[in-house]
Amino acid sequence: MALGPGAQDPAETAAEADTVRLGARIRAYRAMRQMTLRDLAGKAGASPGFISQLERGRTSASIGMLRRIAGVLGLTVADLFSEGDVVEHRIVRRSDRPELPTRPGTRKYLISQRPLQNLEMYGGEFDPGASTGDEPYSHGESQEILLVLRGRATLWIGPPESATRYELEAGDSIEYRTSTPHRVVNEGAEPLEVLWVISPPTPS
Repeated sequence: MALGPGAQDPAETAAEADTVRLGARIRAYRAMRQMTLRDLAGKAGASPGFISQLERGRTSASIGMLRRIAGVLGLTVADLFSEGDVVEHRIVRRSDRPELPTRPGTRKYLISQRPLQNLEMYGGEFDPGASTGDEPYSHGESQEILLVLRGRATLWIGPPESATRYELEAGDSIEYRTSTPHRVVNEGAEPLEVLWVISPPTPS
């Protein structure tokens, strides 16, 4: 059926609404990560003006650009399009924790469910002698807390040539910036279990 003068195609209306919702979700996740327009634009390889237009639903983005934006926000493209609201109570049974790829002798589990909201949380298990890697690593610019649940952890913070060594026992915790190189080692004879809490979530 032909549209009357001034009438808008329903498909176009729906597409515009989708664009507005996508922009709103990008803006909300950016705010959760405490990132400015310039921060997101710079890391995604876009201009602040483009990101501003995208968040207001006034322009669209290619799949490649959406992948870059999602990666900076620590999300997947599917997360950006998810219509599900934030669930107030989300239960993750220990047996259901997603296991992430890691080094031999270590196991790392995602505890906070995706899409990540205001924080991310991981559980880690280290066999005797295992570590997060031979070299310290850094990621993003967030606040991170390491809590030792069982065993004894050795944590190195800082560049390899000037890192500070910390010994933590069960119940001990330490806080640092994710941008500071850090490395966890189990130098004890017993298994080590730790918990990492990071806020806001860092890019994947």
